[in-house]
Amino acid sequence: MSDITSLFDLYSEAFKSINISTGVSDTNRDILELAKMEKDSLLSSFAAHISKSRGRVREEHDTDIRNPYERDVGRIIFSQSFRRLKHKTQVFFNPTNDHICSRLEHVLYVYYISSTIGKALNLNIDLIQAIALGHDIGHAPFGHSGERILNKCLKQKEPDRFFEHEAHGIRVIDLLESRNGEPGLNLTFEVRDGILSHCGEIYDEKVLRPDRDKPESEVSYLIPKAERRNPATLEGCVVRFADKIAYVGRDVEDALRTGIIEDISDFAPDAAAVLGQNNSQVINTLVEDIINCSISKDEIRMSDMASDALAKFLNTNVVQIYKAPKVQVYEQTVDIMIRGLFDAFYNAASNIDMALDSKKEAIRKFARFVISHPEPECPSAVKVTDYIAGMTDQFATDCFNELYKN
Repeated sequence: MSDITSLFDLYSEAFKSINISTGVSDTNRDILELAKMEKDSLLSSFAAHISKSRGRVREEHDTDIRNPYERDVGRIIFSQSFRRLKHKTQVFFNPTNDHICSRLEHVLYVYYISSTIGKALNLNIDLIQAIALGHDIGHAPFGHSGERILNKCLKQKEPDRFFEHEAHGIRVIDLLESRNGEPGLNLTFEVRDGILSHCGEIYDEKVLRPDRDKPESEVSYLIPKAERRNPATLEGCVVRFADKIAYVGRDVEDALRTGIIEDISDFAPDAAAVLGQNNSQVINTLVEDIINCSISKDEIRMSDMASDALAKFLNTNVVQIYKAPKVQVYEQTVDIMIRGLFDAFYNAASNIDMALDSKKEAIRKFARFVISHPEPECPSAVKVTDYIAGMTDQFATDCFNELYKN
């Protein structure tokens, strides 16, 4: 068989008899397992094969029509943390412009770009999509500004702890979300690893080779970014590159819409000459470059020309967008809000009974969060960080206004 469509021809009658709502018969389950095995065998030898998955922390028996990575997709997109991404912004917090990129939109762009690359390289698309959809699930409100300030607040109280959205993503899916009455979503090793290892802020990265021997102990929210190894799968490497590709051009478009920059023709002209003059051209150039450089290789690679141009583009973004005066004013505002929330909740954590009777609804909600926290022995500052990190931009703003303006 040359492609997956042959499977549906071979098993067409069996698929017609499946009744998803009432379960799958033993006979049909066997046929579905054969179809899954056939699909697995068609992948590149460098792909993550379902049959070789390192499984879940808590063993489960995957008995429905989905493979384990497909099930992980479902668990991610039905989680509360995923839903909140639509109200968390990418660079410009709490925008009134509906066309400014939200965190959820960015996730969908990464999903699409990484899937395109993965299909061309014959990798495991289900794994790529699960990692892509979950890669920013640990992001704080107010983008990277919120992330940096929340990290400072946490470290002032607990110097040995830190907040980074990649690591917090693991904390969310392993602990803070719940499923069937148990903490965590119990995702597969490969998806968890991809989420932890997705960092797209390494600008000069030209090649990624999977670290296939990475132990389970290193997929932990206690390991800081500087000490993390490469993704354990080629699929995780694809998502990490796609993360950069998704935001580099889109941030420029948002900067134009908000008046941060006035004319794209003056923006990184040398890089634009290689990558293109708009977001669509940039994405197309980089995706094609990665595919051409990575086919039939156990690595994800960019050409020197494309990689150098991307690094110039990203560094120009830093100077002209992320450090622009207007964005710096945003960051000062975020600093005041995050610190204000952190101080108020940290003080409330010292007397939860009093907090439950507070006149402020924001304090009462936080107290209920603390009471139901799945890690009751963790420091108060960590619980406060967990609570603030889960907020949307608007909810954080509303809490701050109630606490300090009313």
